[in-house]
Amino acid sequence: MTTTLRPTEPLRRHPDGTRSRRYQVCVNSRPVGEIHLGTSPALGDSVARVLELRIAEPDRRRGRGTVAALAAEEVARGWGCRQIETLVPAAADVALRLFGALGYTVRNRGMEKRLGTTPPELPPGSHARPMTEAEFAAWRAQEGERYARQWIERGVPEAAARAKARRDHERLLPSGLATDGTVFSVLEHEGARVGTLWVALEDVKAFVFDVETDPAHRGRGHGRTLMLLAERQAIEAGLPVLGLNVFAGNAPAERLYASLGYETVTHSLSKPLL
Repeated sequence: MTTTLRPTEPLRRHPDGTRSRRYQVCVNSRPVGEIHLGTSPALGDSVARVLELRIAEPDRRRGRGTVAALAAEEVARGWGCRQIETLVPAAADVALRLFGALGYTVRNRGMEKRLGTTPPELPPGSHARPMTEAEFAAWRAQEGERYARQWIERGVPEAAARAKARRDHERLLPSGLATDGTVFSVLEHEGARVGTLWVALEDVKAFVFDVETDPAHRGRGHGRTLMLLAERQAIEAGLPVLGLNVFAGNAPAERLYASLGYETVTHSLSKPLL
């Protein structure tokens, strides 16, 4: 039997610079599902994205999805892409196994925690204050470089990674430190600065975009205190959920978040296209 992809629409180009196309998955010309392939709005034209892959129930567990995903990789190579990615819900075990068997690896995970109504207390000797403009300027320069490096280390071309870092900060912080719904804090312990926190207070949940313990003060529990501070800020804003992103391989952060009750809700998977 021959599994092929049949376009069901012209190649679409979108205002954000991405392109996409929908295909039927066919076996001997018989439609058995569909796949939606695009490029990444965050990482540009060099990174393809499997936006949706669906095989009809009677044809599942026969390898149709695997062959369709491989065919999508060939389409992405034809587009000039050097990497392909997809986002899979944590509960989608079949999809995780499928993409794992094809060589996709976890790049980062989305995690969330449902919060109570009582803000947690910070440990004795620890308190938070707003970040100053001077501190924000220094943080932004350092964080932009660090953020770009995280993507470069995960196989994203340097130009695309740096462009992503620049775009993300422009989008998320259009007014810098004064951006609505944004809280930048400095954590101090017994009079010494020990870390920083960036929390966005969104419509239905809060999100930790950056949490960083200063190098000289790591390994002393300040990362946990910063996360407790994030919970305080979310609860005081009336938001019931706190979310975050953690890159694969950051074992200390993963252990910390798990110990605080965060659960994985999505897996971002990626694969180089050789």
